[in-house]
Amino acid sequence: MAALALSIAAAVSPVGASAATEDPLIDYPTFKGASKNLDRNGAADLITSAGSKVKQRILRLTPGGYRQSGSAWATTKLDVTKSFESEFKVWLHHFRPGADGIAFVVQNEGPRALGGWGGGLGYRGIEPSLAVEFDIFKNSNDSSDNHLAVVLGGNPDFQAGTAEAPIELYGRPFDARVVYNAEDQILRVYVKSLSAGSEEQLALEHKIDLARHVGAGSAWVGFTASTGTGLSKQDIYSWTVQGSGV
Repeated sequence: MAALALSIAAAVSPVGASAATEDPLIDYPTFKGASKNLDRNGAADLITSAGSKVKQRILRLTPGGYRQSGSAWATTKLDVTKSFESEFKVWLHHFRPGADGIAFVVQNEGPRALGGWGGGLGYRGIEPSLAVEFDIFKNSNDSSDNHLAVVLGGNPDFQAGTAEAPIELYGRPFDARVVYNAEDQILRVYVKSLSAGSEEQLALEHKIDLARHVGAGSAWVGFTASTGTGLSKQDIYSWTVQGSGV
């Protein structure tokens, strides 16, 4: 476990060359000092990661218990009428099979928003919202126990778009990048294993007028997660958002 924690920490890096010319709206290479700027609900908390060689502050959305849900929202709202890019490093781990996964969520309910446990991935009932699922448990409406999905209106029973993940989402750390092109109204989701030599892959693409869908020009952005009878520790090691605030 110590070696794996070390590999995650070593992989933390800026969003990328395309975004390097401007200061990020949200910038957590680690979550040190994030407590004042990150609203946490339910099971979510900021903790110090385990490992004898490397310790850092991380966002843990669920700590591995039964029927838990957690959410975390940046206090700075995001202008969703404009393009943005968010990158985050994730480690979903604990027992096998793991459950249920995490979601990157844009929502206009508020900074205390928290949905149900289990297949709702912590965002069920949050509306208006857009959720990008990284789902590691096959519920009745899911294609597999390793898929991505776009879900609208806080209803995980109806997936607006779905795709099999090109990498394993559970048990090994990975990098995810969500890119919204406001001009073309296209949302793209990329994933990348942190194994040496891995390349980023486009995993999911969905057309949406995000501002119209969330009912406003700005929204809260963050993460949700949940467990059910399957258990997972669901951790975010770093998070950046390149975009415009309001």
